[in-house]
Formats: sequence, C-alpha cells, structure tokens
Amino acid sequence: MSIRPVKQVIQAQPHIEGAGVKLRRAFGFGNTTEFDPFLLFDDFRNEKPEDYLAGFPWHPHRGIETITYVLAGEVEHGDSLGNRGSLGAGDVQWMTAGSGIMHQEMPHGDAQGRMHGFQLWANLPSSLKMTAPRYQDVSSSDIPDVVDDDGTRVRVICGEFWGKSGPIDGVAADPRYLDISIAPGQRKRLAVETTRHAFAYVFAGSGTFRDASQPRGVLTDHVVTPAVDTQDRPGTSGLTPGSDFTGNRSLVLFDRGDEVVVQAGDQGIRFLLVSGQPLEEPVAWYGPIVMNTKAELQQAISELRDGTFIKG
Repeated sequence: MSIRPVKQVIQAQPHIEGAGVKLRRAFGFGNTTEFDPFLLFDDFRNEKPEDYLAGFPWHPHRGIETITYVLAGEVEHGDSLGNRGSLGAGDVQWMTAGSGIMHQEMPHGDAQGRMHGFQLWANLPSSLKMTAPRYQDVSSSDIPDVVDDDGTRVRVICGEFWGKSGPIDGVAADPRYLDISIAPGQRKRLAVETTRHAFAYVFAGSGTFRDASQPRGVLTDHVVTPAVDTQDRPGTSGLTPGSDFTGNRSLVLFDRGDEVVVQAGDQGIRFLLVSGQPLEEPVAWYGPIVMNTKAELQQAISELRDGTFIKG
C-alpha cells in the first residue's frame, strides 16, 4: 500500500456568486489539471439570511454536471424543462446539464436561519457534452450510512465504499463522493484508487493528513490553537506549526497513491473525500459553460443570444 502524499492545502476564499450569495470557493476558474475531472468547489455556509436569500436566479449550464449537497436549510430549484423540487438537510442533487439547461437555485435557512451546503462541478467528456440533461435527486434517507468498529462514519453519496454503493449512478467521471466523520484521536486509512485525482474538504473538527515525509495539519475555527504535537498519540490534534496550519474550510489536495491516512484531533474530524478519473481533455470555459474548444464555446454563447440554447 502507498500513502498519498499531500500536494497542497488550500484555504477556501470568500466569494460572491449568484445575486449576492456570500460563499467560500476552494477552487474554480483556474488551472483544471490538478483537479480533473472536477472544475469548481463552493462551500455556502451562512447564519445570516441576508447573505444567501438572494440565491442563484435563472442561469445557463452546458457541458458539466453540478452536485449539490445540503447539510442545513433548504434549496428550492427549478429549470427550463419544467422540473421543480426542494433539497433539505442531507439531500443531494446531481444535475447533468449536458446539451444545455436554464435553472435557478434559491436557498432558505432552517429554523435558526442557518444555511449550509456544498456545490461541486464535474466536467463531462467530449462524447457527452451534448447529451440530454437529467437530474438525480436523492433524499437523505436513501444515502447509505456505514459505521466502522472504531466509530468512523461514512455517508456514501456516489461510488462504492466498504461494500456499499451510493445512489447516484451513470456519472461519466465515475466519481466517489464520501462524507466521512472520524472520532476523536482515531487514525484511519481510507482506500483511494491510484489512477484517480482526489481531495478532502474539511468542514468540522480538526486533524492531520499524513504522508511518508511531512504531516499536514488542518484546523477549523471551532478549535483553539493546540499545543504543538507531531506524534500519533490518541487525544492530540497532531498539528504542526508554520505553513501546515490552515483555517476552517480547508481543502487538501493529494498526490498519487492508493490510500489516504487521517489522524483525527481532539474534537474528531468531518470531511468530504472526493475522487474521480481524470478526463485529460482540453477545456474551454466561460462562466457556467464548459466545452472542449473555443469554437464550441462561441457557438454556445451565440445560441444563448439567439434563443436556441435549449435543445430539449
């Protein structure tokens, strides 16, 4: 077994999207090579309704898939094909935009006014860029929830893990999307196929992702700065000082290998572990439209202007 080294730790940056939604973006609209087949990852987490209620009004997509995972509050959605629905806490929507769709997403807080969710964009290969749009709406109760003997809990949203398969299927990049919780002080090894690109996004607790050379620490804003401890002792956070300290909403990008090793800190750790098979195709990108060539991109923009964008 070969442990995946940590290639980079990225702090999600403040960003305003849609009609004024305040969110944090971990990656997107840059070099796509490191994250291929994924294009963008946003964390929309707010406790003030004025920071999210304006939502994401009608906008187009073509050539990609959008994956929305809600943890708190609700997201109402509608599209140009007449689909309507609402995503609640724990629900997932996997939308294949394909040849083109117009849709909107409008968030609403829970009883305390909180809204929390994630959106990931996955690229489509050239052969499926113009496929018919489709939705896979999955309720929380349909997502397998597996608990290991040491208390590690995994929600299998997409892909196969520990003998369970997620309810999302037929996705081009054959991704695996896991929501993982590890108890305080536990050290866990998690298999990831060597050929895949993989990243972890931490959103609760603290811990370290270790490789053969140097530990990389992840510390959330719910944890006070710990005493420095680089040992693998239960009950310690295992964080190292200096450049390895990162804040809440931290994305850990892994290099190649066939497993990820994580050491949970004093409060445990919860993170998304996402991996996918690289497409290794050229990317021509303008906003919510992602094609392979500039000519295809220009055609899509032209169709938006003349009203022929929707093919269904």
